[in-house]
Amino acid sequence: MRGKPRIPALVPALLPVLLLLLLPLSLSSAGTAAAAEGKPAVTLSSSQAGTGGSITVSGTGWRSRTLLMLLVCGQATPARGVVGGTNSCANADGRAVTTDADGRFSRALPVTDPPVPCPCVVHVATATGAKAQADAVFQVAGHPVEPLPAQTAGGRLTVLTDTRLDGSGSLLTWFGAPPSRTLAFTIGNVGTAAVENPVFQVGTAHGVFSPQWDERQWHGTLGPGEKARVELPVELTAGAHGDYTVSLKYGGKVLAEQPWGVGRPWGVTLFWILLCVVVPAAVFRIGMAVVDRVRPRHAARRPLPAPGHGRRRRTAMAPPRPAPPTSNATLPWFTPDTGPGPAGRLSAPHEDHPTSPTTPTIPGRKGST
Repeated sequence: MRGKPRIPALVPALLPVLLLLLLPLSLSSAGTAAAAEGKPAVTLSSSQAGTGGSITVSGTGWRSRTLLMLLVCGQATPARGVVGGTNSCANADGRAVTTDADGRFSRALPVTDPPVPCPCVVHVATATGAKAQADAVFQVAGHPVEPLPAQTAGGRLTVLTDTRLDGSGSLLTWFGAPPSRTLAFTIGNVGTAAVENPVFQVGTAHGVFSPQWDERQWHGTLGPGEKARVELPVELTAGAHGDYTVSLKYGGKVLAEQPWGVGRPWGVTLFWILLCVVVPAAVFRIGMAVVDRVRPRHAARRPLPAPGHGRRRRTAMAPPRPAPPTSNATLPWFTPDTGPGPAGRLSAPHEDHPTSPTTPTIPGRKGST
């Protein structure tokens, strides 16, 4: 007996101590899992306030690092939600907040009269990513209160799965044409009556702004328990680009949302660059042509000189010719006479040269008269 180990006997004594040490860890992990699996919740610092005041909105159970929008909405209850959508909310005085790593937030919200009567709520919804929302009952002091519109009995439509945007851009879209897509989804009738020619509302929102709704009617009849594939056109304004969200609403309730990234129309930028290069070059060419045509031509308008006028002017302006070289030697065919001839001209002394030319008097020559 002395040689047997005593370790098995110590296990029952240490088991309670191990359980006490592991219990806080298990409770902490269970609480974290419950917070992750729980629904988002919203609490208010006050359930009633007047216009011009403010309240503090706090939330738990949201996704971490998520952008949320806080709005005061009328015609809404936590059970039915906001009946008229964000059109029933004071969108201009809403606030945005980002949750922390634990999915919590706290933000001051100014109190403003919603565009429709109460009952009112503080509506908190995700601005990006997967859709999540929560409402807290709130009363705007002094704002009128009216009962909610009655729910329509009979057919009730819901979006099942496979919601997507079909289509792609074109060359015209690259140059600023309105981008367009087709919102395709499968819808089912979960009510007790048939739905004939339902009218949907398709909204497009840019970033965190409220969607702009347009009505789209689907022609057909959907009986109880039936489903059908629906395709509705979606179009943005010319030159639109950036991150958009396409929403589908029926009966005052948002059924689906689909993100849509629209590329920048670079063709418009290229057009303006070419315009800034081509237009100045064309204006310069036109201006030079006009200047060349209007500019006076002096060479063409100068009168032509009279015949011979220019020659005489050039002769007068020409430098004098140098005198021929002089020589003291007497020319062999010329002998100067001692006196003038009968006609005042020098005559030759020899008979064998009767027609000798008369030599002009050369200044400085010896023997000249």
